[in-house]
Amino acid sequence: MELVLEIEDEDAVTKAALSRITDDGDMPAEERVHAESAVTEDTAEALAYLVDPLSLVGEVPGVDLLQASWSGEQIDYDPDSPEWDLDEDDDEESPDDDGAGRAG
Repeated sequence: MELVLEIEDEDAVTKAALSRITDDGDMPAEERVHAESAVTEDTAEALAYLVDPLSLVGEVPGVDLLQASWSGEQIDYDPDSPEWDLDEDDDEESPDDDGAGRAG
């Protein structure tokens, strides 16, 4: 599975993440300071505080979330460009693919 998002308002994402951190009464103060710094510096980090991968696929029958990771980069996305063929990897198997039908 691959997900491409367009963030139209980085400030709104950052503010929402900061609000989530503030509302987390179980987070230790030192961790809170680190989290606030991370989400303020990187929108991908802010998004990671707002989206729980397990909540996205946790109830899907036959699917076990094995690993979730985040990365972010600024790009010029053109969905009509042939460079953005999202199915381009479908025919290729990676060397570590065991054929277990994992999406990633």
